[in-house]
Amino acid sequence: MKAKEIRNKYLKFFEKNGHKIIPSAPLIPENDPSVLFTTAGMQPLVPYLLGEKHPAGTRLTDYQKCVRTVDIEEVGDNRHLTYFEMLGNWSLGDYFKEESIQMSFDFLTKELEIPVEKLSVTCFAGDEDAPRDDVSAKCWEKAGIPKERIYFYGKSDNWWIAGEEGPCGPDTEMFYDTGKPACGSDCQPSCDCGKYVEIWNNVFMEYFKHKDGKYTKLVQKNVDTGLGLERMTMLLQGKETPFDTELFAPIMQKLAELAKNDNIQSRRIIAEHLRSSMMIISDGGRPSNIDRGYILRRLIRRMIRHLNKIEIPLQELSTLIEINVENLKEMYPELEKNKDIIKNVIIEEKEKFTKTLAHGEREFEKEMKKAKENGLTQIPGEIVFKLYDTYGFPPEVTKELATEKGFTIEEDKFQELFKKHQEKSRQGATQKFKGGLADQNEKTISYHTATHLLHQALKTVLGDHVKQSGSNITEERLRFDFTHPQKMTKEEIQKVEDLVNEQIKRDLKVKCEEMTYEDAKKSGAIGLFTDKYGEKVKVYTIGDFSKEICGGPHVTHTGDMGTFKIKKEESSSSGIRRIKAVLIK
Repeated sequence: MKAKEIRNKYLKFFEKNGHKIIPSAPLIPENDPSVLFTTAGMQPLVPYLLGEKHPAGTRLTDYQKCVRTVDIEEVGDNRHLTYFEMLGNWSLGDYFKEESIQMSFDFLTKELEIPVEKLSVTCFAGDEDAPRDDVSAKCWEKAGIPKERIYFYGKSDNWWIAGEEGPCGPDTEMFYDTGKPACGSDCQPSCDCGKYVEIWNNVFMEYFKHKDGKYTKLVQKNVDTGLGLERMTMLLQGKETPFDTELFAPIMQKLAELAKNDNIQSRRIIAEHLRSSMMIISDGGRPSNIDRGYILRRLIRRMIRHLNKIEIPLQELSTLIEINVENLKEMYPELEKNKDIIKNVIIEEKEKFTKTLAHGEREFEKEMKKAKENGLTQIPGEIVFKLYDTYGFPPEVTKELATEKGFTIEEDKFQELFKKHQEKSRQGATQKFKGGLADQNEKTISYHTATHLLHQALKTVLGDHVKQSGSNITEERLRFDFTHPQKMTKEEIQKVEDLVNEQIKRDLKVKCEEMTYEDAKKSGAIGLFTDKYGEKVKVYTIGDFSKEICGGPHVTHTGDMGTFKIKKEESSSSGIRRIKAVLIK
């Protein structure tokens, strides 16, 4: 069964069961402080999981484009992906455990025709905060999973929360038996031996975790599920890796044809990072030295390093992009629409990185000279890491050049420093995700509303060409990216700041209306007006000043927001400016 067929079956099945199909949100989140990219299907639905009414109702389903960057360095093995697609269905205070589990069982066994004997499930074992989830276990048994294939695990395996505070609850996970031999007499889904592969996760949000560590019951119980399309495709096709499926096969084959020094790990890295980069660029991402732009730059540059490693000429990038567009356009028509932009961005970054490699080689020569003068025959790990971290110079290139000159590199020390660097990156990614459900409070809601005022003020002062291209909100400040070709003048910055403060002082009422996408467009609401919107949308109107499509939440009136102060205006990337601002009370 091909990936497109699995996706269609999923959406149609849940539509038949009363769910409204909603479009995938972009990979570049709008007004979401929690992450650099959309990392899960629930992320765009945060306001509705917290109790806001969704225009499409209480039962939703979609496929969501996702990027997770914690394990970039792991890509190249047989399973890690940076970009992936998540299929999901949600109950927003509607059905709960029994219906959710029955639908999951029916989809797996009837629609995908997975034999029941291939399935095992896990449930929450219970602790001092919440009881053992016998309800889910009984539901699975009733649906058709034998008792001996229902396992109970603790919070580390079967409990879900975004961050340290917020809505959370036990989850139940479904596992597929690959048929590989058991690792021992006690082999079960918690093993990493490869026999069991997790395929689906249903989260039952019925608790709220407070800052003091206590749990209380939520008024609205939600169900939040996620099924990885690439993994399911691989399993149903009996393939060893996602790279063996139709999603990657054409590009993997072309890379094998072009490579003069073939290496399967390098081909996987190139194929995965190219697809991920194309998806990010198509949704508005651009390479830079910070945040998501830095992640995109890392992906492109790592891909280029491995093209060099297996000796594929870099001018073949254009051909590789064409192959991916042709292969994926049925699932992602936006790739064909944005093909020229994708090519231009990747090729421009390739040119920049070629210069970086040349710069790195010059720095390497300087370090070699120092090493010789000091009578060394080994390049210190600190130097190898400096070349990598400061100049983007790949350690494998450093090693290759050192070997040519009769030197070795201090690999243990480099690996030690690299692991520390990796751990910092992981902590940073975790911190970015720490927001999400937990961070919607009075301060962040005020900042969210302020981005609407800022957006309109920028349009008024600079012109209608201004469009939001991203934002990041914390309790301390807002950051707002927008399209504008040049640096703002001091006078323009002051005008924007004054205009926002004028609206705050006017104590404007904030009104929310639900309307069709077409009516929102006709009403003059600000919006990207792409196919990301569903049939009905929420439009927030701030007095007579701002009207914008948004999921919320916002303040009810502007008077209590505080004084708006722009702290910095700077370049974010080519054609994109960035404002950092605070609200002072």
